[in-house]
Amino acid sequence: MATITFPTGSDISIEVNGQRLAVAQSYKARTTKESRYVEAFGSKEPVGAVDGRVKHLLELTRVCVTGAALRERVDFYALTDFNVVIAKPDRRVIYSGCQWSEISEAASAGDLLFETVTIAASRRMEVAV
Repeated sequence: MATITFPTGSDISIEVNGQRLAVAQSYKARTTKESRYVEAFGSKEPVGAVDGRVKHLLELTRVCVTGAALRERVDFYALTDFNVVIAKPDRRVIYSGCQWSEISEAASAGDLLFETVTIAASRRMEVAV
């Protein structure tokens, strides 16, 4: 019988220099590539396509700040060039060079919770575990 494992809040995190600052309950990742057609004079169809820029956009939901980040008073609005790490059963997906583009926040007594954080990442890599 096969076992299916889904990422949990402890598996999705925002990190700086290996230190976990926040965890997320879920994520959506979208990667797009700007490709261009190569046209030839007199041809009705393109003769090929050329790779363009790759863009990674992440949306983290139910992001909860860790105790260490609260103690150190990390300013998430000033945070730049951070990593988003998603641990999967056989590998870790690391989005690096991240910048946030939108933060929606809500809080309950005693906890700091960002409902949604939208992040642009410059690189994506997978590391086997």
